[in-house]
Amino acid sequence: MKKLSSRAIAILTNCALSLILVVVAAVCFLPSAGPAAGLEDRVCRRGNSSDGVSLMINVYWGTEEVERMLGILEEYGAVATFFLGGCWADDNVACVRKIAEKGHEIGSHGYFHRAHDALDLDGNLKEIGASVEFLNLVLGKPVTLFAPPSGAYNDAAVEAAERLSLRTILWSKDTVDWRDKDADLCFRRATEDVGGGDFVLMHPMAHTVEALPRILKSYRERGLRTVTVSENLG
Repeated sequence: MKKLSSRAIAILTNCALSLILVVVAAVCFLPSAGPAAGLEDRVCRRGNSSDGVSLMINVYWGTEEVERMLGILEEYGAVATFFLGGCWADDNVACVRKIAEKGHEIGSHGYFHRAHDALDLDGNLKEIGASVEFLNLVLGKPVTLFAPPSGAYNDAAVEAAERLSLRTILWSKDTVDWRDKDADLCFRRATEDVGGGDFVLMHPMAHTVEALPRILKSYRERGLRTVTVSENLG
């Protein structure tokens, strides 16, 4: 085999170096896909509205209180997003339809108030999917939001919600009204330092219903509007 001349070797070496430089440059200047979205990035805890506050009303009980809330919200020209447990909705179809007819938003709160952070993907798909299927049937249109009971979620819960075309929603303000049965405390937690974009969590409790008119008045006095979660998210 004929030996390569020094000139040929130099040419081949320069070509190889040029090719390496081209590849490196291409890698450096290609747009980066960026890091994969983390679990927290896939959960919404507040919206984007500058003057809109969203009341998140999670329902597994309290049909009479829900009815009273609807009356107060109508009186103040306010809207809310009701996250309904499937087993409650199944027993209160007329109330579910009334919520929608009054112009409020409805989302899924699971079916049996499970701890979604303890369920695997299949378990989450079944639990969330059952509520979504029922609510879609009753409402005649798809729900698009999911609020995990007790705020308990894991990657499987969020992935299940995404597969069902739902956004996972938590809150930025919590009245903790299920535990602290005090209208004044509920009012303070729903209004203290509240601002545009906030999601305010509450439940259909007697003391929450008592505090609701004051809460809505406070928002109005501050120039805040009540908007649905979806509107707040923009």
